[in-house]
Amino acid sequence: MARLFGTDGVRGLANGELTPELALSVAASAARVLAAHDRSHRPVAVVGRDPRASGEMLEAAVVAGLASAGADVLRVGVQPTPAVAHLVGALEADLGVMISASHNPMPDNGIKLFASGGHKLPDGIEDEIEAGLTGDGPRPTGAEIGRVSDVDDALERYTNHLLAVTPHPLTGLRIVVDCANGAASFAAPEVYRKAGAEVIAIHAEPDGININEGCGSTHPEKLQTMVVEHGADLGIAHDGDADRCLAVDASGELVDGDQIMAILALAMAEAGELTHGTLVATVMSNLGLHLAMRDHQVNLRTTAVGDRYVLEELRAGGYALGGEQSGHVVFPAFATTGDGLLTALRVMSRVASTGKPLAELAGVMRKLPQVLVNVRVSDKATVAKSDVVREAVEAVEAELGDEGRVLLRPSGTEQLVRVMVEAPAQETAQAAADRLAGVVSSVS
Repeated sequence: MARLFGTDGVRGLANGELTPELALSVAASAARVLAAHDRSHRPVAVVGRDPRASGEMLEAAVVAGLASAGADVLRVGVQPTPAVAHLVGALEADLGVMISASHNPMPDNGIKLFASGGHKLPDGIEDEIEAGLTGDGPRPTGAEIGRVSDVDDALERYTNHLLAVTPHPLTGLRIVVDCANGAASFAAPEVYRKAGAEVIAIHAEPDGININEGCGSTHPEKLQTMVVEHGADLGIAHDGDADRCLAVDASGELVDGDQIMAILALAMAEAGELTHGTLVATVMSNLGLHLAMRDHQVNLRTTAVGDRYVLEELRAGGYALGGEQSGHVVFPAFATTGDGLLTALRVMSRVASTGKPLAELAGVMRKLPQVLVNVRVSDKATVAKSDVVREAVEAVEAELGDEGRVLLRPSGTEQLVRVMVEAPAQETAQAAADRLAGVVSSVS
């Protein structure tokens, strides 16, 4: 049986795989597990959601599950995922629950859990929660049933935190922000204006149905057009739960997560904030990021794909900055998870403080053409052990030398092998990827 918790909580079609009954059971089990680990007090849980319609239904189920297991609930309403993580720590809660499917389409939803302090739950605790879904356990009655209250100043607490850690005012900047009709719709325009920017907000009218629909970080085309039309200095694109950020320069060119990390790593190194002179990224980050960091004497450590692995490496090494090409960026000194608003504020602060346009700052890194080919196979393990595949990879690596890179990565959920090649020219990368894909297909 597949594990209930994926790399980013429990996710699925709302009222399909992810039913209210399952949401109630997960919440109740989480409260019981936490209570068992710390019997000194009754647990307190912060519950937030993004604005998709099914969130109302699932929030009710989660709140009922928590209260039924004896946990007090602090409802914070529609908030970015990083806001919920922050509020868990700020409100000294034992658990955080975010109901969101991030960048997924509206029919999906998810449940993400945070431990005390706003950190992701360890795998072992998730396993205990999954094992407790049977419902066996104490059933509080009377005064032992959890109480539910609303935190009216939740958004203010979060935005005040963001403003406090923004290193330079945004005065003089005109920006366009695409809120994806999601959780950033209320928080992002407000905090960017308070930081001093002139803000033009688009896709900031969530109706429960339009989240991520042709907008946000997965569809930045409208943002790119609007930045140019309004003569803005830059644009910011968030996803449905605002835990990621992409940018657009004044000419309408997209600035991805790798380029954002390059800008921020150099800014932090200059300020003496880049612990151990190290940036953490995943194996999918562009070779151009590796080359740029090498040229500026910044160490680059790589992890498996997934923000949880970036977080683990950051915490293990005590590093100050890490993230993914998709725009999840983590600053452990200021946040316990990827925070799109915090990232945007730091990027815009760099633009404002240096007086340099975003395009010039992003130009520190030259993105190499990257080709990804998914090869369906009968057995991923056979491919991994194949001498023929290994020799083919070594041959391509020798041809590319220091100017290219090869990565073969088995899918975690399907019988697929992902062949990724980077090279100075698109044609070179495509030819090499197609060649390797053919070898992988022939041996499986």
